[in-house]
Amino acid sequence: MESAKHDLVVIGAGPGGYVAALRAAQLGVNVACIDENEVPGGTCLRVGCIPSKALLESSQRYYEARHTLAAHGVAVADVQLDLPTMQKRKESVVRTLCRGVEGLLKRQNITYYRGRARFDGPGRLIVDGRAEQTALASQYYLIATGSTPATMPGVGLDGQGVGSSTDALAYTEVPRHLVVIGAGYIGLELGSVWSRLGSRVTVIEMLDRLLPGMDGELAGEARRLLERQGLTFWLSTRVNGAYSYEGRCLVECEGRDPLECDRVLLAVGRRPNTDGLGLETIGVRTDQAGFITVDKHFATAAGNVFAIGDCIGGPMLAHKASEEGIACVERLVTGYGRVDYATIPSVVYTHPEIASVGKTEEQLQADDHPYRKGTFPLRANGRARALGEVEGLVKILADQRTDRILGVHILGARAGDMIAEAVAAMECGASAEDLARTCHAHPTLAEAIQEAALAVDGRPLHL
Repeated sequence: MESAKHDLVVIGAGPGGYVAALRAAQLGVNVACIDENEVPGGTCLRVGCIPSKALLESSQRYYEARHTLAAHGVAVADVQLDLPTMQKRKESVVRTLCRGVEGLLKRQNITYYRGRARFDGPGRLIVDGRAEQTALASQYYLIATGSTPATMPGVGLDGQGVGSSTDALAYTEVPRHLVVIGAGYIGLELGSVWSRLGSRVTVIEMLDRLLPGMDGELAGEARRLLERQGLTFWLSTRVNGAYSYEGRCLVECEGRDPLECDRVLLAVGRRPNTDGLGLETIGVRTDQAGFITVDKHFATAAGNVFAIGDCIGGPMLAHKASEEGIACVERLVTGYGRVDYATIPSVVYTHPEIASVGKTEEQLQADDHPYRKGTFPLRANGRARALGEVEGLVKILADQRTDRILGVHILGARAGDMIAEAVAAMECGASAEDLARTCHAHPTLAEAIQEAALAVDGRPLHL
C-alpha cells in the first residue's frame, strides 16, 4: 500500500469538492482531491445539471422548429428528431466540461486520486483504487461526496422501465408515455424534455402543488403553462408502487386505477451520499436521513474533518456546495469565511424558467412579517414582446417598514440569468427603491425587475 501526506484532502470532485480544492490551492495549500468516477465533475457535470440543461436546450429548439418559428417568419418543413445526435451533443458538452475540470486541477498542482475513499481511524484515510490502495494523511479532511437519487417504498428501480434521473438522461428512444413521480425541479425539467420530443407525460405528486418550497403564485402559474404545453398533473396523489411488467410499466396510486406507461421516472429528491465512508471510525455521526452533522463552520465532531454540500443538508444545489467549499477552506487558511444562505438562488429550467431568491410570500405570511409586494407581467415588457416570450412575471417582496428586499421571484424567459441582479442587490442589503432607481438598459427583460420594484411603491410606469 502506498502512502502520501497532504495539508488538505478533499473527498469528492463535484462542484463543492473541486471548487474547494481549487480555492485552497490558490491559497497555497498542498491539496489532494479524491473521486471514484471516471472523470471529475460530480453528479452536476456528469449526470445532473449539465447534461439535463443540454437536453433542455436541444429539445426546446426542436419544439420551436415544429411549433413556434413560423410565427417569426421562419418556415421549417419536415422537421425530424435525431435523438442519437442530440444525445451525442449532450455527451460532448459533458465530456468537454469534465476535461476542463481535470485541466484546472492539474494547473493548480492538485494531486488527484481516483478511487473510493474511507476513513480507517483518526488521521488515516484509505483510497481503494482499481489496482492498489493508498493511505493518505492530512492536517484537514473535507467531505464533499454529494448525493444520489432518493428511492421510495414500492418503486422498483430497474434502470430500464423504472429508473432515476440518471436513466432519464440517456433514453435511446422517446417513450410514448412517461410517468414522472415527483413534481420538483428534476421531475419537471426532465418531463419537459421528453414532452417536447413527443412523449405523453403524466406527473404524479403527493402534495397539492408543484415545486414545494418555491413561491406559490409562481408555481401555480407554472402549472398552467406546463399543462398548456401538454404535461398532465395528478396532484394530491400517493404512489403505492411502480414496476416493470412484460415490457411495460405499471404505476399504482392510492384511489386510482393502475396507470400503464412505457417509462417511469422516479424524481422524489435526493439523499446524502455518506454510506461507506467509515465515519464511525472517526466519531462522526449522521442523522436519520444520512446527513453529516456540522457546526456553522462546517466542522464535524472529528475536529479536523469538515463537510459541505449535499451531504450536510440544506438546499441541494451545486452553487450552494461551491460557496460552502470556498467559505470552509478560506476560514481554515485566513480565519474567515461565510455563506449568506438568505441569498442563494434557485432556478428551474423549464420553459419558461422559474428563478427565486430569498423569502417566499408564504414564508413571510407564516412568520407574520409585514411586507409589501410588487409584481410586473412580462407581457408588458418590450423585449419579451420582441422575443415572443410574454408569459410570466417578476415579483418583489420588501419589508414594509424598511423597504429592504426580502425575496425576488421570476417566472419567464431567461429568469435564471435575471435572478443574478436580485441576488447581488440582496447581498448588498438593497431596498426596492434602490432597484427602482437603478437605470436598466432598454429594451431588456431586466426592465421588468425595475418595474416590479416600482410596483412595490405602487408606481409602475408601464402598467
